[in-house]
Amino acid sequence: MGAGLRALRRRVLTPNASATSIEKRQFYKKSPAAQELLETVGTSFIAGFSYAAEAAALADAVGKLETVPTRFRGFAYEGAAMGFAIRDGLPLGGDRHVHRFLAGDGSKHIYTAYVGVGWAMARLPRFRWPDPESFDPLLRWLVLDGYGFHQAYFRTRRYVHEQYQPAEFRWIDRYRACYALRAIDQGIGRALWFVGGTDASRVTTLIERFADSRKADLYSGAGLAATYAGGADEGELRAFWDEAGDHRAQIAQAAAFAAEARVRGDVVVPHTELATRIFCGTTPERAARLTQDARSGLPADGAVPAYETWRQSIANEFAVMGGN
Repeated sequence: MGAGLRALRRRVLTPNASATSIEKRQFYKKSPAAQELLETVGTSFIAGFSYAAEAAALADAVGKLETVPTRFRGFAYEGAAMGFAIRDGLPLGGDRHVHRFLAGDGSKHIYTAYVGVGWAMARLPRFRWPDPESFDPLLRWLVLDGYGFHQAYFRTRRYVHEQYQPAEFRWIDRYRACYALRAIDQGIGRALWFVGGTDASRVTTLIERFADSRKADLYSGAGLAATYAGGADEGELRAFWDEAGDHRAQIAQAAAFAAEARVRGDVVVPHTELATRIFCGTTPERAARLTQDARSGLPADGAVPAYETWRQSIANEFAVMGGN
């Protein structure tokens, strides 16, 4: 495909940057700085998508992704994964772009990249969804996290303000379909950090409107976003921690996930260090190591997926350690 056709593909496939504006989304505006942060996250994601949409080879996209500023590079990789997954899902779009991306340079940002695949699923017809068996059996739940984020971000009234939840979600086999809804809620929780404009008190209020059975996963998602995306100062983070009550261990677990994502991608920034200290009582590097160590000896998927066993093991560790 020539450069002109690749540029056309980019223009046709890439969402308009206005789709991520706070005004367009009608998200809460805490401050100009918070608005700028969230909109830069959005434009970085779209830039990554456009690089994947136009790329003749994976290396072409990666070269551009590496030029994105450190704080936002993971979001660009997330967008690129969505772009490659969309290409794979289109008729005549090619095949296994996203799998080669995940196995190659995308592995540095494997967590955000898996989330990006979930964005693609939200935009593709069901019969074009990727095969769940083709992904890492532990990390594939992050795809559903990404799906949940997308739905809450773009269908905010239904998924956030009306607290909509489907009766079931068929992608991974029916045996574990009930956990699929929990993984989606983890993504919805991440989106609440954006919907609430990084205002920790407002995010807490949004979470508390949901059924009690969903709150642990929602707090987990919001804690991950607070640690990875940032936007709140120390006082706000401590207030969020205090208000979370019985769900603090889930926030600590998610913060450790966020720390691992930034450490692995070599994109650790000050706000991640601050949030990890408050939520985990340690450094991003030590929190990341704990998540890595907790992967050892995980059981095979059963009624409880290994992914949830992993998450719970981390949460239990921090519950014993106690937070700051």
